[in-house]
Amino acid sequence: MLNKLAKLKYLANNFEIIEDGDHVICAISQKKIPLENLTHWNVEEQEAYFSHVEASMKRDLLDKK
Repeated sequence: MLNKLAKLKYLANNFEIIEDGDHVICAISQKKIPLENLTHWNVEEQEAYFSHVEASMKRDLLDKK
């Protein structure tokens, strides 16, 4: 599969593929994340993050609410 957005359900320690694809988009930076490199996400928000940097940014935003 080439250049197709996947739809995932994010779980506590892994994710379930709802629609096949090869990447998702970071909720903060909008960078493309290949599924084989996906390591950071938020189960409650059902969002993926490119790296720990974006995940920390999102956590800071949620803490301010």
